[in-house]
Amino acid sequence: MASKTKRSNYLLPWVLVVAWLAGTIGLVAVAGDDDLAVPATTIPAPVEVVTTTPQPTVGSSDQPTISIVEPVADIAEAVRPTVVQLETSLGLGSGVIYDPEGYILTAAHVVENSRRVTVRLSDGSSTEGVVVGTHAATDVAVVKIEPFPGMPVAVLATGADIRVGQLAVALGSPFGLDQTVTAGIVSAVDRVVPNAPGVSMIQTDAAINPGNSGGPLVDSQGRVIGINDQIFTSSGGNEGIGFAISIDLARIVADQLVAGDEVQLAFLGVSTGEVDSGQAGVLVQEVIPGTAAADAGIEVGDIIVAFNGEPLGDISDLKVKIISTPPGTVVTLDILRNDEAIRVEATLGATRS
Repeated sequence: MASKTKRSNYLLPWVLVVAWLAGTIGLVAVAGDDDLAVPATTIPAPVEVVTTTPQPTVGSSDQPTISIVEPVADIAEAVRPTVVQLETSLGLGSGVIYDPEGYILTAAHVVENSRRVTVRLSDGSSTEGVVVGTHAATDVAVVKIEPFPGMPVAVLATGADIRVGQLAVALGSPFGLDQTVTAGIVSAVDRVVPNAPGVSMIQTDAAINPGNSGGPLVDSQGRVIGINDQIFTSSGGNEGIGFAISIDLARIVADQLVAGDEVQLAFLGVSTGEVDSGQAGVLVQEVIPGTAAADAGIEVGDIIVAFNGEPLGDISDLKVKIISTPPGTVVTLDILRNDEAIRVEATLGATRS
């Protein structure tokens, strides 16, 4: 079966591809704040090695024994019940139950052109799911199943501070192998990848392969920090550079899809460019009248150096921070204007996307 890939001129000869599985045999190139079934508080903090010295006994050595805490195993045990496999006439992917009403987060390319899908639950049983909506620009989709007694629900880490180097665990159905768990770290945050401009991604080295798309990327507390989506690859398989849609952005889109609204993303209202002087930040080249930027008094020539107190390195930093913030949110912008540091507040507008 022919493979479905999304090619890019970025980092040639590498290929940016989506992580889902097409067909029953053929492979394509990869890619709510509710309680977990097992409370997140039962998951231990980072790996810890404990040495204990037992009392010597006849026939034993006096060497200390070692017991190792297994955080990834505990995370997997807590989160796996919320992870599902989504099957369509074109292939399969993954998803995560995130709402007690039976809503499932997944990637839009997993369920595109489908109205109904087969949802295989963690215990091996299956049920019918209805595609509530998809949003191609962010590659976010929502599927709904009928809720059932004891249905597990994942915790979303919306608003959490995601740190480079922290533990990251990916769950899903790579190559149709359901309930697979892989682990790594967060390699980068707020990444913008070539075929999804402006979409906020978390980069990870946790293995993501065909069929992982739509599944959760979780932290050491078992909270969902992203929806697995794409990888960079030169071979068609995992090479340690995977991307997950940030959960903040995914939730913003999902809430609008569930409400039946046309998806709108936050909008500041400026055209920007790089700063010629080499100063970190974003140069304002145009302010669109009647937008949040104009109302906040931002001017052409301003250099925006921080968003809500977080420094900006370049244009992509500003784009992903805006798009990951709900429309209507009041944000602070630190600006350099003629070498003078000022701070302004802006109420982000909304644009259809």
